[in-house]
Amino acid sequence: MRVTPRGGTAVWLVLLALVQTAAFIVVWRFALYTDVGQWIDTVALTGNRIGRDHIEDPVDRILNAMSVVSLLAATVTIGFIALIRGRVALAVAATLLIAGANVTTQLLKYGLARPDYGIDPERAYVGNSLPSGHTTVAASVAVALVLVLPPKGRAFAAVVGAAYAAVAGVATLSAGWHRPSDAVAAFLVVGVWAALAGLLLLITQREQAKVSSADAHRGVALLLGLGGLLAIAGCALALSWLVGQRTTAPAELPRHPLFVGYAGSAAGIAGTMGVVMALVLSAVHRIVPRHKG
Repeated sequence: MRVTPRGGTAVWLVLLALVQTAAFIVVWRFALYTDVGQWIDTVALTGNRIGRDHIEDPVDRILNAMSVVSLLAATVTIGFIALIRGRVALAVAATLLIAGANVTTQLLKYGLARPDYGIDPERAYVGNSLPSGHTTVAASVAVALVLVLPPKGRAFAAVVGAAYAAVAGVATLSAGWHRPSDAVAAFLVVGVWAALAGLLLLITQREQAKVSSADAHRGVALLLGLGGLLAIAGCALALSWLVGQRTTAPAELPRHPLFVGYAGSAAGIAGTMGVVMALVLSAVHRIVPRHKG
């Protein structure tokens, strides 16, 4: 056990918040305000019809399970876990993370405009859908659960939570509810709020708080991070090939390019969640030390 150096952790959390905010801005500007960004989103969304009959029922079950009632129940449960561990500040921070991420998503969704470039006339009336509310719900609950659980349960929760949030994000694409950029943006919103919640916990942390290196779960964090980066790289390769077909309207593309757009976007969604969760897991042992002091 050793004393936790709070200064370095605080700088790291601020950096994470800034980087993820910058990444959100890049995704927002590219997906909404460029022809190629809107075209890629539309191709991926059009490609969701491939194999839809085989996955429609499980996709509907996953998405319909996410409601205001289920979000409130999950928030209360997560807060209760923190309280029975004697961590009042942790309960407040986890609740703030969930509430802040979901409120931010709704404000952005209705506050941002999506220009109509004539690329997706079928959905032009819908307007902006970035970020995805359902994806934010899944990711915020998953990240908050990792924060409040004891060290022994964090690694398992991180893997299961990241998988659950990634499946939820891909499910919104498969159901035709959201474009891939919506899910990616939602994960980044949650990542920013996770960093802010971590800063709040550092402020309330005592100077003599101690941390064990055994609680770092570096192997699992590395697995999630590298897996996420590889998935994002695969997405980048798929979409770079797809851009060569941009002279064709999405609705007129054959099956192969549509599948590449859909599968590549799904990989990007899953990869983003893997990286966000890896960053959370790599820092949580310092933010929520085993012994408060």
